[in-house]
Amino acid sequence: MAPWKLPLVVAALAVPLVAGFLVGGPAIGVALGALAVVTLLVVAARQRPRGPIGAPHAGDARRYVLIVVTCPVEKPAAVAAIAREAGIDGADGEADVLVLAPASIGFLDRWASDVEGSRRRAQETLVVTVAALAKAGIAAEARVGDEDVLQAVEDQLQAYPADEVLLVSSGAEDAERSASAAAELKARLRAEFRHLVLGGD
Repeated sequence: MAPWKLPLVVAALAVPLVAGFLVGGPAIGVALGALAVVTLLVVAARQRPRGPIGAPHAGDARRYVLIVVTCPVEKPAAVAAIAREAGIDGADGEADVLVLAPASIGFLDRWASDVEGSRRRAQETLVVTVAALAKAGIAAEARVGDEDVLQAVEDQLQAYPADEVLLVSSGAEDAERSASAAAELKARLRAEFRHLVLGGD
């Protein structure tokens, strides 16, 4: 934490507490102090680290390509677009390809702590996508990741030395949902990053 932030945190906690005591007595002071603490904890919990994502490439001759899919990719034209954008094809033996599908968890599933359905849908996305890539002659491994695209990529890059990351969205609505993650990935990734928006069905 930067040195100038600590006085601001103390002030954010102390000012409501003291003002509440002066204006409404002990009960109001304690209530406002508790509210300030809860607000500060929520803000702190929502903060993300802003450092670079991914380690520098190990330096071997292989290319490591991470393809993040937010939708199943099955059509030959979509597979061809991915291969073209990522610079991979069946003849490229120097490319190691990993397909990552974030497990998108619905609001009710999150409240019920039911993530199995979301993971199953992500696995189905991976099966369809990896099979379509294999049909085009592109061998790829598959992983299910965190529901948050940015977090999924960051987690995966702890173990996978990608020097290229391709985020694949489908249609305007999916692309809009992925836009903020794409912008942050572009700003923070050490690896080369591209965002491919496929045409909707």
